[in-house]
Amino acid sequence: MFKKITILTLLITIIYACSSSTENEPEVTDNFDRGIMLTHIADNVIIPSLEDFNSDMVNLKAAGDTFVATPNQSNLEALRTSWLAAYKEYQNIEMFNIGKAEELQYKFYMNIYPLSVTDVETNISNGSYDLDNVNYQDAQGFPALDYLLYGVADSDDDILLKYTTDINAAGYKDYIINVLNQMSNLTTQVLNDWTATYRDEFVVSTANTATSALNKFLNDYIEFYEKNIRANKFGIPAGVWSSTTLPEKVEAFYKKDISKELALEALESFKNLFVGKYKRSTTTGSSFQQYLQALDRQDLVTSITNQLSAAETKIESLNANFFEQVNTDYTQMTLAYDELQKVVVFLKVDMASALNISIIFVDNDGD
Repeated sequence: MFKKITILTLLITIIYACSSSTENEPEVTDNFDRGIMLTHIADNVIIPSLEDFNSDMVNLKAAGDTFVATPNQSNLEALRTSWLAAYKEYQNIEMFNIGKAEELQYKFYMNIYPLSVTDVETNISNGSYDLDNVNYQDAQGFPALDYLLYGVADSDDDILLKYTTDINAAGYKDYIINVLNQMSNLTTQVLNDWTATYRDEFVVSTANTATSALNKFLNDYIEFYEKNIRANKFGIPAGVWSSTTLPEKVEAFYKKDISKELALEALESFKNLFVGKYKRSTTTGSSFQQYLQALDRQDLVTSITNQLSAAETKIESLNANFFEQVNTDYTQMTLAYDELQKVVVFLKVDMASALNISIIFVDNDGD
């Protein structure tokens, strides 16, 4: 999809270019201990989140194996339940696109939507495909399971026929297993890398350089908010950058009534990291919020938290089914997008500047 580049975007790009740090520039001289913050994020947020998601993937894969062995209504419902639990938990780890996840292009194999149904059906019919091929990133992951569990037919009885009497029944069952194996294997690689080696590299990489963990992590964090939440879940389906609305591009297109649930889970995860909330408790630790407060920027903390709350309130007012929301009153989706967009400047300009960290990811969506 071609996207417009506005004057505001060009001005922001110029600002970023003028303020960009290089490997040879002086380091930040504030007294905030970035290493403690990264240690807390690694040990109490990222690794526990990956462990929880990996546990959900184990359950999902087991449910998939059971359904494929015996495709009946009870096992279909159990698989759907495990799929939703894992999909929600995935919203908590998608922002950690660093280390092995970045190397593997993990998120692109897990949650690219809209799904290419043509590729899925062709793969099933042919029985010969390689899910490691980047051309099939939009034919696997959670969106593929969404289709296979809800979208292959109009009723549960007909869905079950796809896995029992259909001419390609074996292919449909194989595809579920292969998609689940891919998701499970990639998740295991990412988690193992964090616990074996990358955690120790991450917590000491506090410099303000293009390759430091701190710089890259903050960029990933902001990019997740701007693109994965604001754009993908709201802006694109609502037609913010197109001449018409695109309801078919909502997340969980075939299940439909969980799109708001997934969006709120992702936003909550973003907020929790900002305040340094432990993954498995209400306790908070060293965080971006504390960093800003140490720099006497409570004003910015207040602006970010208040606006995130405003965005959440607006999202809560939407239909649980974003496909239906776009089709019945898309302006409510654009209003939610607008509330989310107000946070972007606080993050990309104000917070990045206060922390003296350069924004290095490319954004040309015309915001």
